[in-house]
Amino acid sequence: MIRAALVLALSAAPAAAETALLHAAGSLRAALSEVAAEFAQAEGVEVVTAFGPSGLLRERIEGGEGAHVFASANMGHPARLAEAGEAGPVALFTRNRLCALTAREGMTDSAGLLAAMLSPEVKLGASTPKADPSGDYAFELFAKAEAVQAGAQAALEAKSMQLTGGPDSAKAPEGRNLYAWVVDSGQADLFLTYCTNAVAADADNSALGIVAVPAELAVGADYGLTVMKGAPEAAWRLAMHILSPAGQAVLARYGFDAAAVPAK
Repeated sequence: MIRAALVLALSAAPAAAETALLHAAGSLRAALSEVAAEFAQAEGVEVVTAFGPSGLLRERIEGGEGAHVFASANMGHPARLAEAGEAGPVALFTRNRLCALTAREGMTDSAGLLAAMLSPEVKLGASTPKADPSGDYAFELFAKAEAVQAGAQAALEAKSMQLTGGPDSAKAPEGRNLYAWVVDSGQADLFLTYCTNAVAADADNSALGIVAVPAELAVGADYGLTVMKGAPEAAWRLAMHILSPAGQAVLARYGFDAAAVPAK
């Protein structure tokens, strides 16, 4: 139904424009930069990108910053724009999952992850809730931990440090992956982030470890796509390209999951 609405909106959109403005979650930077470049080459349209925490991007759009297509790391931020009448229908276009990035390979495994997070000797990091959906997903994981061990939720919420994704969060040095830098600089011993981010961090520093979150703590991340009201026809074509098999294939190569059905 959502895809049909996008197709209908595309057919009713105004005449083609030469530029499309794409605002997208930071975790999509590599994948959607490639998708945008392919689209630009095929369509002869300039795609101007802005990447960052989805909540902060939404605030910028609400504040009047020009945007045509918004690709968020959750469904809530684009839905808020749609509910306010500022954007069209919201499509689920890809998924991600949380992983744990650790200071060294072999520091813990999935079975020992909760104990490691709770250990007083382990510095636990995450992103900033509300500003960055990754932080919200981390807090969902903390809530699930309560069902595994009484008192775990409060303990994890109290000890976790919001090191990325906020308006005043420190930036990584030029050329460094943010999450690899946060961990190997000693700011956190264990950092909860998207699995795609963890893989990119491992490419930056292979001494780090990536730990899968066990099923009882697993949190899925549904990514939402919307086109702003009044956007040019080129923006609708860009959105459809992201949803197309070609766009989805690029996302899959970067570790994102198919978006055929809602995550459980």
